[in-house]
Amino acid sequence: MHLKDVKAPADLKGLSYEELNDLAAQIREELVSTVAQRGGHLASNLGVVELTMALHRVFDLPRDKIVFDVGHQSYVHKLLTGRYALFHTLRSFGGLSGFPKRGESEYDVFETGHSSTAISAALGLARARDYKGEKHSVIALVGDGALTGGMCYEALNDAGNASTKLIVILNDNEMSIAPNVGALSRHLTDIRASKGWTSAKKKVKSGLNNIPIIGKPVYNLINWAKDAVKPLLVAEDGFFTALGFHYFGPIDGHDLKSMERTLQLAREFDGPAVIHVMTRKGYGYDKAEERPEIFHGTPPFYVETGWRKQKSSLPSFGKTMALELADMAREDQRIVTITAAMPGGTGLSAFQKEFPDRMIDVGIAEEHAVTMAAGMAAGGMKPYFAVYATFFQRSYDQMIHDVCMQKLPVTFMLDRAGLVGEDGATHHGVYDLAAMLPVPNLTVLAPRDLGELRAMVRWTQHYDAPCAIRYGRKSIDLGEKYPYASFTPGKWEMLEDGTDCVLLAMGSMVAEALETRDELNKLGIDAAVVNCSTVKPLDEDMLRSLADKPIITMEEHMLTGGFGSAVSAFCVDEELPGPVLSFGIADTFVQHGRRDQLMKYLGLEPEQMARRISHVLASKRGKKHE
Repeated sequence: MHLKDVKAPADLKGLSYEELNDLAAQIREELVSTVAQRGGHLASNLGVVELTMALHRVFDLPRDKIVFDVGHQSYVHKLLTGRYALFHTLRSFGGLSGFPKRGESEYDVFETGHSSTAISAALGLARARDYKGEKHSVIALVGDGALTGGMCYEALNDAGNASTKLIVILNDNEMSIAPNVGALSRHLTDIRASKGWTSAKKKVKSGLNNIPIIGKPVYNLINWAKDAVKPLLVAEDGFFTALGFHYFGPIDGHDLKSMERTLQLAREFDGPAVIHVMTRKGYGYDKAEERPEIFHGTPPFYVETGWRKQKSSLPSFGKTMALELADMAREDQRIVTITAAMPGGTGLSAFQKEFPDRMIDVGIAEEHAVTMAAGMAAGGMKPYFAVYATFFQRSYDQMIHDVCMQKLPVTFMLDRAGLVGEDGATHHGVYDLAAMLPVPNLTVLAPRDLGELRAMVRWTQHYDAPCAIRYGRKSIDLGEKYPYASFTPGKWEMLEDGTDCVLLAMGSMVAEALETRDELNKLGIDAAVVNCSTVKPLDEDMLRSLADKPIITMEEHMLTGGFGSAVSAFCVDEELPGPVLSFGIADTFVQHGRRDQLMKYLGLEPEQMARRISHVLASKRGKKHE
C-alpha cells in the first residue's frame, strides 16, 4: 500500500507486517523530505513511527482517544488520518499545524503545545467517558522528558487513586533498550496483564480470604513474596505501581508485533496502566540519529548533508545574552544561569561551555525554576532564568509570590517574545507583558537590538530587585545607523525627531517603526520615532513632553494589557491626550506561519501601518477644520 492511499487508521488493520514495514519506510521518507522543506520537529517523529502505527491498528480511532503530550510528535498521526495530501503544507500559513488541532481533524481530540499536560487531559477524557457510561479507551502518549514536569506527577497521583481505565504510554527515547527486554520480561508482562492472570488473582484473593483463620495470612504471605521478587525481575515498575498503575515493559518501540501485543493487553486491562516503550530519536535518518538534539526542532535543511538552509549573519539574542553573562561571571561569582530543558534554544549552552557548574538545567519545570531562583537570590546569588516567553506563562504564581513580593534580584530573560512563526498559537510569546506589568517591584525591559540587550544585561548585575528582559526570535542590529550609547532604566531614546506625530515603539517594533517612518515620509508625514526600551516604568517625563503631538504606540504583543494600554492609562491619569492609534495583536489566537506573513495578516507591516496612520491623522485634521 502507498502512503497516499491511507485515508483512515482502519486502512492499516488488514496489512501484513511486510506491508507495514514498507509503509513505515514511506512515512520516514515523507517526514524527512517535508521537514527539510518546511522545518519542524523531525527526530521525535522519526522515533515514533512504529509506535504510532501500532496505536492506530490496535485502537478504534476516533472512538478511542489519543492525547499527545506536547504534540510535536504527531506528524505520523496526521499522515495516518487522511492528511497526506495536505502534509506538504505543514507549518505553513493556512496549512497543517505542527501540533494537534481539533478543528483540523476529528482524530485530534485535544490540542497540545506545552509539555506535561497529556495525562491530565486524558484523565479528564476518561472521567467524562465514565460519567457518560461509555466504554472506549483513552491513551496519553508521553515522552520521558515530559516527566520532568510536575504536572505529570499530579496527574499520575490522581489517576492511580481514581483507578479508572487509562493507558499512559511512556515513550523513553533517551536510553538504550534495557537488559531485561527479553523473553522473561515479555513473559512476565503477558502473564501479569492477561485476562486470565487478572481473573486468577481476583479468585485467589477471594478464595483465600474466605478460608477461616489461615486464609488471610496465606494471601498476605503470597503478596509479600510477589512484591519482594518482582522488583528483582522488573525493576522499572516500582515507581508506577506505587502510584496505582499496572506496569508493562519495557517494550521495543520499533518492534511492531511486540508493540501491538502489549497494546492489546493494556486495552483489556481494567484500570490505569503504564506501557514503557523504548524508541530512538531520529530513527531511520542517519543525520538525525547522530545528532537528535539538532533535529528536535529544525529550520529547513538539506537532506543529503543535514545542513541548515537558513543561516543568519547575526548571533541570536539568546547567545548574545549568554556571552555577556559569561563575561560578567568571570569576575562575579554570584552569577548563575537556569534553564528549563532549553540550554540550546535559549542560548545558555554558550554560557555552559565556560561555566558548566553554574548553568542549572531543571528539566521541564518552569515553576520550580522560578522559586528555586528566588531561593538562590535569597541566599546571596544572582540568578538569571532564560526561558521562552510562552513557557514563562507556567510560572506566573511563582513570579509574583516568590520573586516580586519579596523583591529578590532574579532576572528573567524572556526569549521568543512576540510572534515566533511556524510553531503557532501555543508558542507565540504575546501575553507576558499583560502578566508582568501589573506586578509591583518588577522592572520590564525590551531592547531594540543586540547592542541594547548587552547593555541591559550588564545593568542588571548591580540591580538589587526583580527584572525581566523580553526579546524576539529575529536578531536585530541597528548599530550601523543608530549606534547604541548607553542604557538608563526609565529613560527612552529619541531615534528620529518629527513634527507631525510620534511613533512610540518597544523591542522588535523599533525596527518596524523606523521603516514605517520612511513610508510616512513618502506620504508627506514627518514622524518621530522613540525607542521605549523600559516598558515598566514608563518614561513619564518624555510622555509629558510629547503631549502636543499625536502619539502612536507599537508592540509585538496583545493590545489588551500591553504597552499601549499602559501608555493610555498613564495619559488618562495625567489628563493628557492618549494615543490616537495602537498597533499590536487584537483579541485573537494567532495561528502558524512565517513571521512576515503573520505581521501582514495582523496589519503590522510598515506600509500597512503607514496607511492607517495617514488615514487617522487626516481624520483628525478634518475634525479640527470643521
